[in-house]
Amino acid sequence: MRILITAGPTREYIDDVRFLSNASSGRMGYSLATAAIQAGHEVVLVTGPVEQSPPEGCEVHRIETTDQLRQQCLTLFPHCDGVIATAAVCDYRPRARITGKITKTGQPIVLELVETSDVLAELGALKDDRWIVGFALESQDPRNNAMRKLRMKNCDCIVLNDTSAIGSLTNSVEILSPDAETIASYQGTKQDIAERLLKLIETTIHGTKQK
Repeated sequence: MRILITAGPTREYIDDVRFLSNASSGRMGYSLATAAIQAGHEVVLVTGPVEQSPPEGCEVHRIETTDQLRQQCLTLFPHCDGVIATAAVCDYRPRARITGKITKTGQPIVLELVETSDVLAELGALKDDRWIVGFALESQDPRNNAMRKLRMKNCDCIVLNDTSAIGSLTNSVEILSPDAETIASYQGTKQDIAERLLKLIETTIHGTKQK
């Protein structure tokens, strides 16, 4: 398979030096890239700014903003068999980016934020015979929110985890089907979970698409 993997955070700039972002380490996505390379697959990694090093042998595209992630994914996805979307995308960006650096004045400032593009939903609308595995990091009403994301983004399954995964070496995930059934549950290191999730994709998700 040729697999598109998105990983790490995106950044949305307020001015030329300050940005909105999140604490994603990119470790889950990089673990999946490593597992896929080791299993003999082609990997196209679209990554936000992280401290991880990509595995040897994968095609790497580095991005910062959500729009850059969108542009790369829309270009690359048609040439892949599927996508595993682990990237922690900023949901909001400043309506306007200020040129230069905002100067401190001692007074409050107000930022007007607008929603960023829903990259995975766009890929879901274009997927045809390709498969999509989404990730949902949820803290409130997790299962219902994960299923809402699965349906909105036209995913073949979604991997539900919680905020304890951020920056951690370990994770605990539940993989949900479009019928809201639990396909599998995994606990352990992110590398171990990546290897098990990849096998599930090979046998269940990709295998179904090929029938």
